[in-house]
Amino acid sequence: MTEEDKKFMRRAIELAENGMDTNTGGPFGAVIVKNGEIIAEGCNKVTSQNDPTAHAEVDAIRTACKKLNTFQLEDCIIYTSCEPCPMCLGAIYWARPKKVFYGCTREDAADIEFDDQLIYDEIAVGISNRQIEFTNGLRDEALKVFKKWNSKIDRTEY
Repeated sequence: MTEEDKKFMRRAIELAENGMDTNTGGPFGAVIVKNGEIIAEGCNKVTSQNDPTAHAEVDAIRTACKKLNTFQLEDCIIYTSCEPCPMCLGAIYWARPKKVFYGCTREDAADIEFDDQLIYDEIAVGISNRQIEFTNGLRDEALKVFKKWNSKIDRTEY
């Protein structure tokens, strides 16, 4: 890590601590940087917003995309205080940053009872063997919308 990377990582860690100290949410923070400038910051807001998706990385990604008026962050770097959970990992891949730096590992998070192993395990098993029941229904009707999308001339690719 360069000294600049360390500066941005320290800011992510600071956001994690501030969010925790103010009871905004769990001890997680994230910063998104483009061309050496912070364009978005986020902290965990799950408990204060009653939103299980209000993780630091998702919060920062939403802010960055709004600021840059785009749904992809190809020229950006994400600094996060902890290795992203499965949801945040998915959001990061959808946003397509060029790099991610993280502080704590997922094992460190599990040690303080933020354990995502169940989700990693659930992804690996077949849909019919998951702990939450998933039922397929009205697939033919839903496929009509997919077919319409596939033939849509003026769609925005992503």
